[in-house]
Amino acid sequence: MSQTLTVQAMQRLDQYSNALAKSYGIPVNALAKQFSVTGPVETGLRAALLASVEFLGLVTCLDVDQIKGQVVQVGIGKLFTGRKKNGRFNGKIGVDGNTYELTETDSCASLDWATLCVWANAGSEGEFLRLVGDFINKAFALDMLRVGWNGIEAADDTDPAKHPLGEDVNKGWHQIAREWNDGSQIIKAKAGEKIRFDPDGHGDYKTLDEMASDLINTTIDPLFRQDPRLVVLVGTDLIAAAQAKLYSEATKPSEQIAAQKLAESIAGRRAYIPPFFPGKRMVVTTLDNLHIYTQRGTRKRKADDNQDKKCFDNQYWRMEGYALGEHLAYGGFEEADIEIGAAKPAEAPTTEQQD
Repeated sequence: MSQTLTVQAMQRLDQYSNALAKSYGIPVNALAKQFSVTGPVETGLRAALLASVEFLGLVTCLDVDQIKGQVVQVGIGKLFTGRKKNGRFNGKIGVDGNTYELTETDSCASLDWATLCVWANAGSEGEFLRLVGDFINKAFALDMLRVGWNGIEAADDTDPAKHPLGEDVNKGWHQIAREWNDGSQIIKAKAGEKIRFDPDGHGDYKTLDEMASDLINTTIDPLFRQDPRLVVLVGTDLIAAAQAKLYSEATKPSEQIAAQKLAESIAGRRAYIPPFFPGKRMVVTTLDNLHIYTQRGTRKRKADDNQDKKCFDNQYWRMEGYALGEHLAYGGFEEADIEIGAAKPAEAPTTEQQD
């Protein structure tokens, strides 16, 4: 619905712009021009994004100095205790040849005038500021996860209509695993076949526990298999299929509760359904093994009332990319090869076909 800004909406938007400019330490008229975000303000922006979406705060988000470089090793699963004759034992962490590459990343979240008018009438000045700020931060933060799980390439010109999950924005974690060591960390089906998850027992896996256990034993290096931080990330399609089976067989309240809690623990590991995670994918890793890097000093912002498009634009430009801390601590299924349910029986040939 097209609408002009009401007087109250204009006042609220001016108040938001003044507050935003103050937080960045710039004149309000400088918001309409691209400005750099550095120092403590840069740290504050990063913290606001991490706080806006819970799952983003669980992964490793770091600022780095170079566009290309070696992954910052956080030492997951490594032994730090021992001894050395005539010296001191030292379990070092650092870089190990695993590299990353950042690419230009441009985000723009727009609020149309109609929405701003509704929000201006929703409550106080503080409520309007909160609604706009939360929307902007959450939009940017969710896109970081959307690309992290679905990104395949970094195209020169992205096409959100063709790739609504950001498949062409950057290479995400799963794609990085696909390309490492001939895809050794990804379980795929044989050519022309499918990997079947069938809770009725007529497939390759009957339970999510079986899938996760196979993933751990097949792809995760023994050094990391017993790490208590190892978690299972699972898509909603797999969870729904498993829960449907449990609900259909539940005859006691305790069994119904068990079905409800299925998404909390799988194969003795804590389970998560991350935002924008593909429905038929399962991944086992530690959350701090998932890295997002932003080049320090490259963050730029711009916010202005776009009269031509009847919206308020909020832009965020930076150099950003993804990495895995330890490839051997990440394992997953190729979701395109996963089918839910038993294979359909081959149809018997008709008389004409037999002839």
